[in-house]
Amino acid sequence: MDHGLIDILACPICKGPLLHRREQQELVCRGDRLAWPIRDGVPLLRVSDAREISQPELLQMERR
Repeated sequence: MDHGLIDILACPICKGPLLHRREQQELVCRGDRLAWPIRDGVPLLRVSDAREISQPELLQMERR
């Protein structure tokens, strides 16, 4: 996924920054604890495509 695109994308809910998790092919909003998939290089940022991130998973992300 293009780094320039990642820099301008924002969470569709809170408009906050998104973290790119390359290995998992997803974008994460830490504030809303949601992750959106990236498929074939295209982020799917519809609310219905998001998955909820558990608190332990979020803490693990922040340690890296």
